[in-house]
Amino acid sequence: MGRGKCTFKQRDLKAALKAAKTSGAAVARVEVRPDGTIMVIMGEPSPAPEPDRKKGRVDQWLKSKNPST
Repeated sequence: MGRGKCTFKQRDLKAALKAAKTSGAAVARVEVRPDGTIMVIMGEPSPAPEPDRKKGRVDQWLKSKNPST
């Protein structure tokens, strides 16, 4: 299965970020939609959420091999 047609170019994204930096505002995040729309969300970036890890058999096995963690 192919990746499909690229809907935006890297230079478009660079131009959008450069314009945002020139404005002086902080960039919180950038979203590129499947149709190629580039959205630059201004503001202070929020910290990434912690992954929701469920303790499973692999985690138990790893802990038995390295009890210090």
